Amino acid sequence: MTKNLVIVESPAKAKTIEKFLGSEFIVKSCYGHIRDLAKGDEAINIKKNFEPHYEVPADKKAVVNELKKLADQSDLVWLASDEDREGEAISWHLSEVLKLKPENTRRIVFHEITKPAILKAIDNPRGIDYNLVNAQQARRVLDRLVGFELSPVLWKKIKGNLSAGRVQSVSVRLIVEREREINQFNYTSAFKVLAQFNVGGKQMEAELGKRFDTEQEAMAFLEKCNNAEFTIANLEVKPAEKSPAPPFTTSTLQQEASRKLGYNVSITMSIAQKLYEHGLITYMRTDSVNLSELAIEAAKNHIVNNFGAAYSNPKRYATKNDSAQEAHEAIRPTYFENAEIEGTPQEKKLYDLIYKRAIASQMSKARIERTIAQIKISTVNETLTATGEVLKFDGFLKMYLESTDDEGENEGSKMLPPLTVGEALQLIKLDATQRYTRPSARYTEASLVKKLEELGIGRPSTYAPTISTIQKRGYVLREDREGKERSFTILTLDGGSIKREVKTEKYGSEKSKLFPSDIGMIVTDFLSKHFDKIMDYNFTANVEKEFDEIALGQIQWNKMIEQFYTPFHKSVESTTENAERQSGERTLGVDPTSGKNVYAKVGKFGPYVQLGEGSEEEKPQYGKLLQSQRIDSITLEEALELFKLPRTIGEYQGKEVSVNVGRFGPYVKWGDNFISLQRGEELMEVDLTRAIEVINAKQTADAPVGTYNDKPITKGKGRFGPFIKWNELFINVPRAYNLDTLTQEQMNELIEKKLDKEANRFIQNWEPAKIAIENGRWGPFIRFGKKMIKIGKNPKGENIQQRS
Repeated sequence: MTKNLVIVESPAKAKTIEKFLGSEFIVKSCYGHIRDLAKGDEAINIKKNFEPHYEVPADKKAVVNELKKLADQSDLVWLASDEDREGEAISWHLSEVLKLKPENTRRIVFHEITKPAILKAIDNPRGIDYNLVNAQQARRVLDRLVGFELSPVLWKKIKGNLSAGRVQSVSVRLIVEREREINQFNYTSAFKVLAQFNVGGKQMEAELGKRFDTEQEAMAFLEKCNNAEFTIANLEVKPAEKSPAPPFTTSTLQQEASRKLGYNVSITMSIAQKLYEHGLITYMRTDSVNLSELAIEAAKNHIVNNFGAAYSNPKRYATKNDSAQEAHEAIRPTYFENAEIEGTPQEKKLYDLIYKRAIASQMSKARIERTIAQIKISTVNETLTATGEVLKFDGFLKMYLESTDDEGENEGSKMLPPLTVGEALQLIKLDATQRYTRPSARYTEASLVKKLEELGIGRPSTYAPTISTIQKRGYVLREDREGKERSFTILTLDGGSIKREVKTEKYGSEKSKLFPSDIGMIVTDFLSKHFDKIMDYNFTANVEKEFDEIALGQIQWNKMIEQFYTPFHKSVESTTENAERQSGERTLGVDPTSGKNVYAKVGKFGPYVQLGEGSEEEKPQYGKLLQSQRIDSITLEEALELFKLPRTIGEYQGKEVSVNVGRFGPYVKWGDNFISLQRGEELMEVDLTRAIEVINAKQTADAPVGTYNDKPITKGKGRFGPFIKWNELFINVPRAYNLDTLTQEQMNELIEKKLDKEANRFIQNWEPAKIAIENGRWGPFIRFGKKMIKIGKNPKGENIQQRS
């Protein structure tokens, strides 16, 4: 009989912990949550204090059966899930489903997977914290109620397959509002004046403290400066300091990993989870910047031994967020002596970031000497200013410097040459350059996390899932976009004459920025109009505070849900009954050829333009928007071009070639073949030469790469990732395989696995009628054409196979 059973969430975590415990312990994984709210109407009993009904999904039953068997054979069961609310809920579900006895159950928590931490947790067990469980349960129930009641309203009033959520909808609103702010931004320009001087053979730059609104004003200033004398009027030397940033929280790690490494928030959290489970860093879902006394002492010893005592400055950071109680410590390495680790390149880079940030937080401030020189111009009252700085002591900068989201951030001040008051300066040139104002930057995933945290919306465990969800739902797009060109003027005073030059620059280029889709904007407008409370930032933040109060045992979770649900449900009923259907329709103008109105709308398959009203006598003409076009900004001229599609551009090998845009984007049609164009390619610019390139590339890609049972195998990449195709079967290629280097043996293996799966797919199949009973992830279901119908429980206990 097993004396001790330890249950954790993941196999990797189980493997690491098992190394620290003796033979009297067996460590098993429950693979995350073992049960969740039931599907459909049965999930929450609104009339019975919002009592939730949980179910063990089909794919977790084998895991539960194994854990139940081991638990029954054990003297003690140790629940060692994570220390946050999700982890506490997992432990509670385990105790309920496995029917664990309180006297034989121990709950243990730790924020790092090291031998001392695990053994300390074993020595200090506690019971399940039901306040934390209730806080997680309240979030789960509230979010299910919001989604379950709002989504059908969107289906009825906008289009099918839409969803809404308490946090996700507010997050989309932020992105929509920023996009509209940018689109409505009024660009203005002014002339910035920069001087270049020769000081003892070295160049020095100085800037005028004001800008000129017009070219005439800038020209007049340069003319006055012609033949002027430039002298140092004043020198000011100021000592300054730079302080290190605190160690990482979940939010700041996601932001910095995005800025420095280019990782999106989901990738960052996935890598951090692996680092934690392998015992390399502390728990990665935290909003605390605190370090333990043990960690501070370990960091101090490492800094003193490697850099010297002058670089050590032990500091205890205070968490500004009152609700910071998800974990006890910031994210840091478990052992400061481990400057490098083994692992994937991504894991090494993220660990290096965490390691350097934690070490730097305990190092001395950097000391700087900042010099400001005021330069007098003999012919005008204005003065030029030159600034520079000298690093006197690098301190924490020896280890780490935090990045920022400010796209206009300069690269840092330069050193100034030796200067004295009254010294005459030799002017090289004086430039007045036209510079434009800029709107607020579009959100990146990292800056959106920062904004959500500032507003108090969400918690460490919710940032990554929220940002993933709004992209998966198609409300938000993360993409690069080409900028536009504009001209700007430079006036240069050089050698006693003024030269005028007009140059061009690209502005508005975006890389990995978040853009709202058309449907995202329409849903946001609809929810803001009819459910203003749900979309209010302060309301969403206050809900988070109430979850915190539940976690502290200060309020009852179902009372909080009741106060929210009663008015919310009335709004749902009223909106369902009274609100008009919304399509985001815009009237663009009148087609000069036909005299018919042109509209932009959103339909079942996305945004489109319509020519004509639509009547029994005459059907309207439709055109699908290109990827770069939006309903709220497309012009009449652009819409009229779309009605010219499909556009025939020639013939190739005796087959007609045309271009068009479809449900999944722009494509080339060659005979009966449809070939997708690259993302971002301008459809209207595709000519026959480009189309032939695309056709030939597709033929090369579709050439057989092997055979199975004398039938060819081809490979490619689709919407859902890499695949191989054999005998009309599309077979996904998992990440464990490399599509580019697949061997015949590996392809055989993938095909055989697919055939085995297909053999077990059908319980009954009436192929001519396109009706089948199939085995699904959540149990058997009926497939009728494209419809899937869940099969209910059989009260007689008959097998599905026995039905006809």
